[in-house]
Amino acid sequence: MKYYLIAGEASGDLHGSKLMQGLKISDPEAEFRYFGGDLMAAEGGTLVRHYRQTAVMGLFMVIFNLRKISGNLRFCKQDIAEYQPDALILIDYSGFNLRIAKFARPAGFRVIYYISPKVWVWDRKRVYTIKENVDKMYVILPFEVDFYQQYNYPVEYVGNPIVDAVEESRANAVERQEFCSRNGLDDSPIIALLAGSRKEEIKHCLPEMLAVMNQFPGYRFVIAGAPAISPEYYARFTGNSDVDIVFDQTYDLLMNAGAAVVTSGTATLETALFGVPEVVVYKMGELTYQIGRQFVKPKYFSLVNLILDREVVKELLQHRIRKKIAGELHRILEDEIYRMVMLDNYGKLRSRLGEPGAYHRLARSIATYVGQEKL
Repeated sequence: MKYYLIAGEASGDLHGSKLMQGLKISDPEAEFRYFGGDLMAAEGGTLVRHYRQTAVMGLFMVIFNLRKISGNLRFCKQDIAEYQPDALILIDYSGFNLRIAKFARPAGFRVIYYISPKVWVWDRKRVYTIKENVDKMYVILPFEVDFYQQYNYPVEYVGNPIVDAVEESRANAVERQEFCSRNGLDDSPIIALLAGSRKEEIKHCLPEMLAVMNQFPGYRFVIAGAPAISPEYYARFTGNSDVDIVFDQTYDLLMNAGAAVVTSGTATLETALFGVPEVVVYKMGELTYQIGRQFVKPKYFSLVNLILDREVVKELLQHRIRKKIAGELHRILEDEIYRMVMLDNYGKLRSRLGEPGAYHRLARSIATYVGQEKL
């Protein structure tokens, strides 16, 4: 069968590549055409647009790039129409992908969505758009099943792919000495800084993280470099700071860290699954924040707290967060009971997410679903 996949960011490229691996097993005749990245390209098929050409984040960045976004949408619609896939698989990237869904389903294409837009945070009216334009939704957060059920829209949870990634990484873990030697680090205890995968996140969050370094003598602060961000961009914020940066080694970094400061997103879940006590932060442009807070008032914003529906990790948002980061790090590092309670909750989180094998279960379900629909 012919599959057209759309992934607009680095994380989507990873998910897309793993799904393609699974589909090649479940559907040996699978053919692929896609928006994606290097990881998907390594699986074969035809890469028609790299995510570096499509990724845009932030309200005002979207406004400034409207012409670019419109051009990508037109190109994508035309390319889908010419390819005539048996299924269109949309991976996260909701601003773009929901627009494609609105075109694709009325045009007669089967629309599958993997990794739901965060409709439980932003504008719940979009649930009706999804119901109208998405044939099959696969979610990666357990609570999303109950959320969609409120709207009489059945969705399928096949597990969270982060569980697979963490398990695979643990199985291939490097010794601490090797990790430190490879990256020119001494044997000081490590505090990991995960400042996000997009330039706008890094711009606003990384300076807040770096500002606390002088309060932790004896610790080594190490930044997890995002795959699509250049060392030169990080240098704008690190300057002469005594901080290290490692690229393509985020999981190795987490396995060797004693604590972490993490920008809200998937990384909060990854950090928890590696058993690293963390403090979660998020900061954006002030005008974007003031506009957004009128519409978004979630109980929690980190995935760890959302999944367990209670405060497991401290969340710091927008204003005067440097002092709070330092205070929370001290508590994580120095209060053994506090640390152990957090780690115990991480165990409950792991149980809630289920067993590894999400990508294979997803691929089997998609291949079966599309095959049945073709009959």
